[in-house]
Amino acid sequence: TSLRNAYHGNATGTMGATAQSIWKFNVVQSGVHHAVNPDPYRGIFGSDGEKYARDVQDIINFGTSGNVAAFISEAIQGVGGIIELAPGYLPAVYNTIKKTGGLFIADEVQAGFGRTGSHFWGFEAHNVVPDIVTMAKGIGNGIPLGAVVTTPEIAEVLTRRSYFNTFGGNPVCTAAGLAVLKVIEKEQLQQNAFVVGSYLKERLTALKDKYELIGDVRGRGLMLGVELVTDRELKTPAKGETLHVMDQMKELGVLIGKGGYYGNVFRITPPLCFTKEDADFVADAMDLTLSRM
Repeated sequence: TSLRNAYHGNATGTMGATAQSIWKFNVVQSGVHHAVNPDPYRGIFGSDGEKYARDVQDIINFGTSGNVAAFISEAIQGVGGIIELAPGYLPAVYNTIKKTGGLFIADEVQAGFGRTGSHFWGFEAHNVVPDIVTMAKGIGNGIPLGAVVTTPEIAEVLTRRSYFNTFGGNPVCTAAGLAVLKVIEKEQLQQNAFVVGSYLKERLTALKDKYELIGDVRGRGLMLGVELVTDRELKTPAKGETLHVMDQMKELGVLIGKGGYYGNVFRITPPLCFTKEDADFVADAMDLTLSRM
């Protein structure tokens, strides 16, 4: 079971768990079910995580044999538009999945390694302990590196067959991963993500008060999202305006990504060494661009 609006990769094995049509090819993905997304901004239950969680139980009751392999989720949906899952959702779903004998998989490819500031792993903010954690991106600081961490009991299953990966355990990449961990600790980058991220979020929230085009500002640490809408009440996605602002900010020296199903959310996920001066530069550039519209 995965979440609607989720992104877990576009390889054949993970595309089934990804739940956005714009990222999926027509591959066989039977056995995967997608639950209602606990999106506090656009979701049907607002910030009531426990109400969203009931959909997972309904899927188990009416869409499966009652036996569930696992539930996979990001703590903050990255490609999906920096969606923070509604409070209380993950603990409720975790309990539901555990009762069926299923496992909980935390996708920390984007939220992990101190990016959220308050915690090293995104799932920690929800007070849950996953059975399996997938990680990449920040683990290598640009070097191609990914890892899966699990319990000894689950890992033992792999010993029942011969498992081999041509590029697994690459010494150069793993050395880079070790160096990244040392730098995060030595330079206190998690703390920096918290301090600078909180400051930048305050500045972006001030822009929301200033410009009707900004419908929502969300995220944790240096994983922030700014959603643009043409109508705050209807939450009409401002896709064209998002592209325009992106182009104008690029002219000012700021490269900013976008995400969300409608392509109307700025994804602000800079390096963890980002400074308050950098944050001011981004916020000022966005302010100037919006003032010209």
